[in-house]
Amino acid sequence: MELGPYLFLASLEGAVTAAVLSLTAVGLSLVFGVMRVVNVAHGEFFMLGAVIAWWIATHIAGHPAIGFAVALIAAPLIVGAIAALADMTVLKRIDYDPERTIVATIGLLYILQQATLMTYGPDARPVEPPFNARIALPWLEFADGRPQVYWPWGLGTTTYKLAVIGAAVVVLLGVWLLMTRTKIGLVMRATQLDRDMALAFGIPVERVYAIVFGLGAGLAALAAVLIVPIQQAHYLMGGDPLLLSFIVVIIGGLGSLPGTVLAAVLIGLSDGIISVFFSPTLAKILATLLVALVLVFRPQGLFGTRAA
Repeated sequence: MELGPYLFLASLEGAVTAAVLSLTAVGLSLVFGVMRVVNVAHGEFFMLGAVIAWWIATHIAGHPAIGFAVALIAAPLIVGAIAALADMTVLKRIDYDPERTIVATIGLLYILQQATLMTYGPDARPVEPPFNARIALPWLEFADGRPQVYWPWGLGTTTYKLAVIGAAVVVLLGVWLLMTRTKIGLVMRATQLDRDMALAFGIPVERVYAIVFGLGAGLAALAAVLIVPIQQAHYLMGGDPLLLSFIVVIIGGLGSLPGTVLAAVLIGLSDGIISVFFSPTLAKILATLLVALVLVFRPQGLFGTRAA
């Protein structure tokens, strides 16, 4: 198979990574944008979503699609409720102070991680996908001045991976509509722009914060449910999503949802291509170097604004 089909196949793998990373990073960006909270425990909410999805899929009999559908709805709701409870019992009590919230979310990280280890165990466990048919993909090349379609051996993907990409697009569109076309989105944006003014107009800011923190964690959990049939659920799986999410949010601009999505696509595609042709480690190194360059030459990120 020539380089072109290999590159296309690597791009497809990168698109799956970009889809999951977009959901995870948008949740982190939303929390920072509205609450100005750096949630270090965001990766553990991702991990918790995968573990809960495994538990639900394992304990529901019948076709795998039934358990997966239940997990797709229940896991984000459960994780979102846990995050909202953590916000009301921990972050609210320290008045969302930037330094103390970092320490508090680090503590939350270890609590969630060790609680999962004690209950779930150290083993990585798979979740069966609801569907996983293998489909061959065509390739177009020009021969004798005319386009010809042929089917290279090995050029293919699964229906589930394509569904992950489609589901991420739908959810991201839903988040955009929520933030721009609904009353709760208007309230979130008002709280983001000026907390004191929002309080003066009677907006329950603390309740908004709990909703936003839960929504951010729920998006991370949803991303984990989508990816766990491809990867495996493990109590230490939150590290990479947290690191990549921070990289994406910094590159895209803190609190900027369009910038976050664009940066996630760039990082996800490059990660997939570099991982296939070279190594995953090199992909992480290059992403880290890109963050360093952004911090030096454009500290506010691609779509961020400079502080006044």
